[in-house]
Amino acid sequence: MVVADLHVHTTNSDGTLDLDEVPEAARRAGIDAVAVTDHDRPHPDLDAPVTTVGAADAGDEVTIVHGIELRVEADRQRVDLLGYGLDPTPALREECDRIQQDRAERGARIVERIEDHLGIELDLEPRPGLGRPHIARAVAEHPAVDYDVQGVFDELIGDGRPCFVAREIPSFETGRRLLQDASQVVGLAHPLRYDDPEAALALTADLDAVERWYPYDRPVDPEDPTAVEGDLDLVERAIEQYDLLPTGGSDAHGTELGTAGLDGGSWERIAAALEG
Repeated sequence: MVVADLHVHTTNSDGTLDLDEVPEAARRAGIDAVAVTDHDRPHPDLDAPVTTVGAADAGDEVTIVHGIELRVEADRQRVDLLGYGLDPTPALREECDRIQQDRAERGARIVERIEDHLGIELDLEPRPGLGRPHIARAVAEHPAVDYDVQGVFDELIGDGRPCFVAREIPSFETGRRLLQDASQVVGLAHPLRYDDPEAALALTADLDAVERWYPYDRPVDPEDPTAVEGDLDLVERAIEQYDLLPTGGSDAHGTELGTAGLDGGSWERIAAALEG
Protein backbone atom coordinates (compact mmCIF):
# COMPACT_ATOMS: atom_id res chain seq x y z
CA MET A 1 0.00 0.00 0.00
CA VAL A 2 1.42 3.37 -1.07
CA VAL A 3 1.54 5.90 1.76
CA ALA A 4 4.12 8.36 0.32
CA ASP A 5 4.55 9.66 -3.22
CA LEU A 6 7.99 11.26 -3.31
CA HIS A 7 8.12 12.47 -6.92
CA VAL A 8 5.49 15.08 -7.79
CA HIS A 9 5.63 18.16 -10.03
CA THR A 10 3.61 21.36 -9.67
CA THR A 11 3.00 24.45 -11.77
CA ASN A 12 6.35 25.69 -10.47
CA SER A 13 7.81 23.54 -13.26
CA ASP A 14 5.76 21.45 -15.70
CA GLY A 15 3.01 20.02 -13.52
CA THR A 16 -0.65 21.00 -13.48
CA LEU A 17 -1.22 21.09 -9.69
CA ASP A 18 -0.78 24.33 -7.80
CA LEU A 19 1.01 23.83 -4.50
CA ASP A 20 -2.15 24.52 -2.50
CA GLU A 21 -3.90 21.72 -4.42
CA VAL A 22 -1.33 19.08 -3.47
CA PRO A 23 -2.72 18.20 0.00
CA GLU A 24 -6.20 17.54 -1.34
CA ALA A 25 -4.77 15.47 -4.22
CA ALA A 26 -2.86 13.44 -1.63
CA ARG A 27 -6.04 12.91 0.42
CA ARG A 28 -7.91 11.73 -2.68
CA ALA A 29 -5.14 9.23 -3.29
CA GLY A 30 -5.18 8.09 0.34
CA ILE A 31 -1.52 8.90 0.93
CA ASP A 32 0.13 10.60 3.90
CA ALA A 33 3.18 12.28 2.36
CA VAL A 34 4.19 13.97 -0.88
CA ALA A 35 7.54 15.29 -2.07
CA VAL A 36 7.30 18.30 -4.38
CA THR A 37 10.22 17.75 -6.77
CA ASP A 38 9.95 20.38 -9.47
CA HIS A 39 12.48 20.39 -12.27
CA ASP A 40 15.64 22.37 -11.59
CA ARG A 41 14.13 24.83 -9.11
CA PRO A 42 13.08 24.97 -5.47
CA HIS A 43 9.45 25.80 -4.80
CA PRO A 44 9.26 29.47 -3.71
CA ASP A 45 6.31 28.85 -1.39
CA LEU A 46 7.89 26.03 0.62
CA ASP A 47 9.94 27.69 3.34
CA ALA A 48 10.87 24.56 5.30
CA PRO A 49 12.40 21.21 4.33
CA VAL A 50 9.31 19.38 5.64
CA THR A 51 5.87 20.87 6.29
CA THR A 52 2.72 19.34 7.76
CA VAL A 53 -0.69 20.59 6.68
CA GLY A 54 -4.04 19.59 8.14
CA ALA A 55 -4.65 18.01 11.53
CA ALA A 56 -3.97 14.48 12.71
CA ASP A 57 -7.09 14.41 14.89
CA ALA A 58 -9.20 15.34 11.88
CA GLY A 59 -7.65 12.58 9.80
CA ASP A 60 -6.47 14.92 7.04
CA GLU A 61 -2.82 15.49 7.93
CA VAL A 62 -0.44 15.48 4.94
CA THR A 63 3.33 15.83 5.07
CA ILE A 64 4.86 17.93 2.28
CA VAL A 65 8.56 17.35 1.63
CA HIS A 66 10.38 20.15 -0.17
CA GLY A 67 12.40 18.53 -2.94
CA ILE A 68 13.90 19.11 -6.35
CA GLU A 69 14.68 17.08 -9.48
CA LEU A 70 17.97 18.18 -11.00
CA ARG A 71 19.23 16.94 -14.35
CA VAL A 72 22.98 16.43 -14.53
CA GLU A 73 25.59 15.27 -17.04
CA ALA A 74 27.30 12.01 -16.12
CA ASP A 75 30.14 10.39 -18.08
CA ARG A 76 28.03 8.87 -20.83
CA GLN A 77 24.48 10.10 -20.31
CA ARG A 78 22.23 12.59 -18.59
CA VAL A 79 20.52 11.48 -15.39
CA ASP A 80 18.13 13.01 -12.86
CA LEU A 81 18.94 13.49 -9.18
CA LEU A 82 16.31 13.96 -6.49
CA GLY A 83 17.00 16.06 -3.42
CA TYR A 84 14.66 15.62 -0.43
CA GLY A 85 14.32 17.86 2.62
CA LEU A 86 15.51 20.88 0.67
CA ASP A 87 16.84 24.01 2.35
CA PRO A 88 18.29 25.82 -0.68
CA THR A 89 21.77 27.26 -0.35
CA PRO A 90 22.81 30.42 -2.22
CA ALA A 91 24.95 28.27 -4.51
CA LEU A 92 22.00 26.03 -5.43
CA ARG A 93 19.75 29.02 -6.02
CA GLU A 94 22.37 30.61 -8.29
CA GLU A 95 22.72 27.42 -10.33
CA CYS A 96 18.95 26.99 -10.57
CA ASP A 97 18.59 30.59 -11.78
CA ARG A 98 21.17 29.88 -14.49
CA ILE A 99 19.36 26.70 -15.49
CA GLN A 100 16.00 28.49 -15.63
CA GLN A 101 17.41 31.17 -17.91
CA ASP A 102 18.75 28.41 -20.15
CA ARG A 103 15.33 26.71 -20.04
CA ALA A 104 13.63 29.90 -21.20
CA GLU A 105 16.11 30.39 -24.05
CA ARG A 106 15.91 26.73 -25.01
CA GLY A 107 12.11 26.85 -24.94
CA ALA A 108 12.14 29.78 -27.32
CA ARG A 109 14.33 27.85 -29.76
CA ILE A 110 12.11 24.75 -29.58
CA VAL A 111 8.96 26.82 -30.15
CA GLU A 112 10.59 28.53 -33.12
CA ARG A 113 11.58 25.20 -34.64
CA ILE A 114 8.08 23.76 -34.17
CA GLU A 115 6.44 26.82 -35.72
CA ASP A 116 8.76 26.60 -38.73
CA HIS A 117 8.37 22.83 -39.01
CA LEU A 118 4.56 22.78 -38.80
CA GLY A 119 3.77 26.22 -40.20
CA ILE A 120 1.79 27.25 -37.13
CA GLU A 121 1.99 29.85 -34.36
CA LEU A 122 2.01 28.78 -30.73
CA ASP A 123 0.64 31.05 -28.03
CA LEU A 124 3.45 30.20 -25.65
CA GLU A 125 5.88 32.67 -24.12
CA PRO A 126 9.31 31.43 -23.02
CA ARG A 127 9.73 31.74 -19.25
CA PRO A 128 11.60 30.22 -16.32
CA GLY A 129 10.24 26.76 -15.55
CA LEU A 130 9.18 26.15 -19.14
CA GLY A 131 9.62 22.52 -20.07
CA ARG A 132 8.94 20.28 -23.01
CA PRO A 133 5.64 19.03 -21.49
CA HIS A 134 4.31 22.62 -21.64
CA ILE A 135 5.29 22.85 -25.29
CA ALA A 136 3.88 19.41 -26.09
CA ARG A 137 0.53 20.32 -24.53
CA ALA A 138 0.42 23.58 -26.48
CA VAL A 139 1.05 21.75 -29.75
CA ALA A 140 -1.52 19.05 -28.96
CA GLU A 141 -4.13 21.71 -28.21
CA HIS A 142 -3.50 23.64 -31.46
CA PRO A 143 -6.49 23.27 -33.81
CA ALA A 144 -4.38 23.04 -36.95
CA VAL A 145 -2.42 19.90 -36.03
CA ASP A 146 -3.27 16.30 -35.23
CA TYR A 147 -0.88 15.32 -32.43
CA ASP A 148 -1.41 14.09 -28.93
CA VAL A 149 1.15 14.98 -26.26
CA GLN A 150 3.10 11.73 -26.60
CA GLY A 151 3.12 12.12 -30.37
CA VAL A 152 4.72 15.56 -30.04
CA PHE A 153 7.56 13.98 -28.05
CA ASP A 154 7.87 10.96 -30.33
CA GLU A 155 7.91 12.90 -33.60
CA LEU A 156 9.03 16.45 -32.82
CA ILE A 157 10.73 17.29 -29.54
CA GLY A 158 12.07 14.05 -28.07
CA ASP A 159 15.84 13.54 -27.97
CA GLY A 160 17.18 13.51 -31.52
CA ARG A 161 13.90 14.58 -33.11
CA PRO A 162 13.79 17.51 -35.59
CA CYS A 163 12.69 20.20 -33.11
CA PHE A 164 14.79 19.05 -30.15
CA VAL A 165 17.22 21.46 -28.47
CA ALA A 166 19.57 20.26 -25.73
CA ARG A 167 19.92 22.08 -22.41
CA GLU A 168 23.11 23.16 -20.68
CA ILE A 169 23.17 21.31 -17.38
CA PRO A 170 25.62 20.86 -14.49
CA SER A 171 27.95 17.90 -14.19
CA PHE A 172 27.03 15.00 -11.92
CA GLU A 173 29.70 16.03 -9.43
CA THR A 174 28.50 19.64 -9.33
CA GLY A 175 24.85 18.66 -9.01
CA ARG A 176 25.57 16.05 -6.34
CA ARG A 177 27.58 18.54 -4.29
CA LEU A 178 24.94 21.26 -4.58
CA LEU A 179 22.15 18.90 -3.52
CA GLN A 180 24.10 17.31 -0.69
CA ASP A 181 24.79 20.76 0.72
CA ALA A 182 21.11 21.70 0.50
CA SER A 183 19.23 18.43 1.17
CA GLN A 184 18.99 15.68 3.76
CA VAL A 185 18.68 12.86 1.18
CA VAL A 186 19.95 12.75 -2.42
CA GLY A 187 18.97 9.94 -4.75
CA LEU A 188 18.91 8.78 -8.35
CA ALA A 189 15.56 9.02 -10.12
CA HIS A 190 14.02 6.20 -12.23
CA PRO A 191 17.28 4.24 -12.70
CA LEU A 192 16.14 1.95 -15.51
CA ARG A 193 14.92 4.69 -17.83
CA TYR A 194 18.43 5.60 -18.95
CA ASP A 195 20.22 4.17 -21.97
CA ASP A 196 22.81 2.57 -19.67
CA PRO A 197 21.11 1.64 -16.38
CA GLU A 198 24.20 -0.07 -14.98
CA ALA A 199 26.31 3.07 -15.43
CA ALA A 200 23.53 5.15 -13.90
CA LEU A 201 23.27 2.84 -10.90
CA ALA A 202 27.05 2.97 -10.41
CA LEU A 203 26.61 6.68 -9.62
CA THR A 204 24.60 5.75 -6.53
CA ALA A 205 27.86 4.83 -4.80
CA ASP A 206 28.04 8.56 -4.01
CA LEU A 207 24.33 9.01 -3.18
CA ASP A 208 21.93 8.18 -0.36
CA ALA A 209 18.97 6.70 -2.23
CA VAL A 210 17.55 5.33 -5.46
CA GLU A 211 14.00 5.21 -6.82
CA ARG A 212 12.84 1.66 -6.31
CA TRP A 213 9.18 2.24 -7.22
CA TYR A 214 7.95 4.21 -10.23
CA PRO A 215 5.25 3.47 -12.79
CA TYR A 216 6.63 3.74 -16.34
CA ASP A 217 9.48 3.07 -18.82
CA ARG A 218 11.05 -0.12 -17.43
CA PRO A 219 9.68 0.20 -13.90
CA VAL A 220 11.35 -1.81 -11.16
CA ASP A 221 8.38 -4.16 -10.87
CA PRO A 222 8.56 -7.81 -11.93
CA GLU A 223 4.77 -7.92 -12.27
CA ASP A 224 4.70 -5.07 -14.80
CA PRO A 225 4.47 -6.35 -18.40
CA THR A 226 7.07 -3.80 -19.57
CA ALA A 227 9.63 -4.82 -16.93
CA VAL A 228 12.82 -6.41 -18.29
CA GLU A 229 14.14 -9.63 -16.77
CA GLY A 230 17.10 -8.91 -14.53
CA ASP A 231 16.30 -5.22 -14.02
CA LEU A 232 15.04 -5.74 -10.49
CA ASP A 233 18.28 -7.51 -9.62
CA LEU A 234 20.32 -4.53 -10.84
CA VAL A 235 18.50 -2.13 -8.55
CA GLU A 236 18.35 -4.45 -5.57
CA ARG A 237 22.07 -5.15 -5.93
CA ALA A 238 22.84 -1.41 -5.90
CA ILE A 239 20.63 -0.91 -2.83
CA GLU A 240 22.51 -3.64 -0.98
CA GLN A 241 26.00 -2.77 -2.24
CA TYR A 242 25.80 0.94 -1.49
CA ASP A 243 23.43 0.77 1.51
CA LEU A 244 20.84 2.93 -0.26
CA LEU A 245 17.45 4.07 0.92
CA PRO A 246 14.79 2.83 -1.52
CA THR A 247 12.43 5.60 -2.48
CA GLY A 248 9.82 6.12 -5.16
CA GLY A 249 6.92 8.04 -6.57
CA SER A 250 4.57 8.57 -9.45
CA ASP A 251 6.54 11.35 -11.21
CA ALA A 252 3.13 13.00 -11.40
CA HIS A 253 2.70 15.90 -13.79
CA GLY A 254 -1.08 15.80 -13.55
CA THR A 255 -3.55 15.61 -10.68
CA GLU A 256 -3.42 11.89 -9.87
CA LEU A 257 -0.97 11.03 -7.11
CA GLY A 258 0.02 7.76 -5.51
CA THR A 259 0.21 5.55 -8.61
CA ALA A 260 3.62 4.52 -7.25
CA GLY A 261 5.51 5.23 -4.08
CA LEU A 262 6.59 3.94 -0.68
CA ASP A 263 4.87 1.64 1.76
CA GLY A 264 4.73 2.51 5.45
CA GLY A 265 8.03 0.96 6.46
CA SER A 266 10.00 2.52 3.59
CA TRP A 267 8.47 5.93 4.28
CA GLU A 268 9.44 5.68 7.95
CA ARG A 269 13.08 5.19 6.94
CA ILE A 270 12.99 8.23 4.66
CA ALA A 271 11.18 10.31 7.29
CA ALA A 272 13.86 9.43 9.83
CA ALA A 273 16.60 10.45 7.39
CA LEU A 274 14.83 13.78 6.75
CA GLU A 275 15.03 14.54 10.44
CA GLY A 276 18.79 14.60 10.06
